[in-house]
Amino acid sequence: MKKLSVIMTIALAFVLVGCSNTTQDKAGSDKSVTISNYENKKGSTEFSKVETTFEKIPEKIFVNTKPAAEILLHLGLQDRIVGVGANFGQGDETVAKEYAKLPKVSTDYVGKELALSVNPDLIYGRGTLFSEEEWGNGSVESLKEMSVPSFILGSSIQGGTFESIYDDIERTGTLFGVENKAKEFSTELKEKEAAIKKTIGTHDKADFAYLHMSTPDEIMVYSASKETFFQSVFEMLNLNNIFKDVEGEVSLESLIKADPEYLIVPDWSAGGSDGVSDQDLIDSLMKDPRLQEMQAIKNKKVYGLDYNAMFGYGYQSLEGVEQLAKKIYG
Repeated sequence: MKKLSVIMTIALAFVLVGCSNTTQDKAGSDKSVTISNYENKKGSTEFSKVETTFEKIPEKIFVNTKPAAEILLHLGLQDRIVGVGANFGQGDETVAKEYAKLPKVSTDYVGKELALSVNPDLIYGRGTLFSEEEWGNGSVESLKEMSVPSFILGSSIQGGTFESIYDDIERTGTLFGVENKAKEFSTELKEKEAAIKKTIGTHDKADFAYLHMSTPDEIMVYSASKETFFQSVFEMLNLNNIFKDVEGEVSLESLIKADPEYLIVPDWSAGGSDGVSDQDLIDSLMKDPRLQEMQAIKNKKVYGLDYNAMFGYGYQSLEGVEQLAKKIYG
């Protein structure tokens, strides 16, 4: 009897431990979490800071861009992702296998109807895509009316910089209860950022212009005047956007007159995009008779950079900065 009593006591202890763990897991998923976040109204591109309370941890996430999805992968949240939009641009090789398994909704930016078709309980990602335009997944206000919460990356709205990414990672970790993974990932990125800056060194700041080209036969100068994240990426390289204070269209004549030391073009060819490569664009610029007196053309200082490194608003920009630094500074 005594032996039987001991066995029953041990068995009961295992049952109680199992029940306790189950209860804790359930409590963890149902626990209310409040994080700092951003919101915008219908028809507005302006974002304001808010506190957002989640009654439980989201289980089905629609992510509106590839770079945003890769943040979640680094935090071990791949099983919660039910759809990814804007599947283009150079990816992060360290999470390439996990990313390949994610359901891709489109290679382009995704409209609200398509974003909601995967029945998400959270839409996560780039702020400028929270829009009522056909390429947007809906404003925060309109999604809230449909009981679909949003998580806006602070790096992706006006005023955001590369440093904003660390706050985005921390907030994501808090929401999903993976604070330790978030801290480890941020530490890893900060170390890489410091190493890249050390490699670049203290070169004198030089001017550049960004040519937002998608075909070799059309030159479009983009001032990126409100793109604060974009500016911060090039500041790491000691490069100054010569048109950063110009709002609106920049003419070809203005480009030639400004004569920046460097010209930067996008590379659309990586990661599922069927666009032209940066080399195609560079070759066309080098041959363009209108540009032959520009110092960037004469000195062959025209470089390409993956589109997501400039406008992905994510940690992946470090990879682009490192690659461009090698091209410019050797």
